[in-house]
Amino acid sequence: MAEQAGTLRRTPLSRDRILRAAVALADEAGIESLSMRNLAQELGVVPMALYKHVANKDELLDGMIDVIVGEIEPLVPDADWQRALRRRILSARQVLRRHLWAPLAIESRNMATPAVLAYLDSMVGTLRAGGLSADLAHHVMHALGSRILGFSQELFDASRQAGRSGATEPEPAAGLPPEAAARFPHLAEIATAASHDDGSVVGQGCDDQFEFEFALDLLLDGIERLRQQGWRSAHRPG
Repeated sequence: MAEQAGTLRRTPLSRDRILRAAVALADEAGIESLSMRNLAQELGVVPMALYKHVANKDELLDGMIDVIVGEIEPLVPDADWQRALRRRILSARQVLRRHLWAPLAIESRNMATPAVLAYLDSMVGTLRAGGLSADLAHHVMHALGSRILGFSQELFDASRQAGRSGATEPEPAAGLPPEAAARFPHLAEIATAASHDDGSVVGQGCDDQFEFEFALDLLLDGIERLRQQGWRSAHRPG
């Protein structure tokens, strides 16, 4: 351990090394536990040494997000825009499932980072190359929302808490108690209509990955139908 610490101290400090160490700390303990002080301790330097490479905590978070986005597989040229988009979105989801804190960090930023902007720009480019008008592509990006980055806000989103605490697996939610099931029979009915994954963020009966892909495919198929119809948004006066 002492030899390892000595090696860390001898390794030149760089922005990339700082960002990757910050990502590792957030993966281990959650984004809210990350501070410049404990990051410096992990790297074996004084906190002031970090500020030569990152100006402040906000810049650190932006850089961490860009590291995460860099793990998403590049776009694969494909004549089928749906297949290309779907493949990359599911790659993004795999990355975010490795870094449970990342969705919370992405949503907390006032402005998108350069890597996020480049990612989104390439996705719009795929839509345009697939024959979607700029008008339809605009509305598609709104419809997909955060899903295009591989995550979505579920009705009972325990994954957010997992990102805060650093837990690697969200705890399943409790089912509806009998009195609630009697009061809300339709919710009780669909709660047990399918069974996929006991570790789902919404409890037994839901598989997060299955539900994500189900909604994504519904959106992509609907978008393709609109493209084939030459859809345009209705003119709005004013």
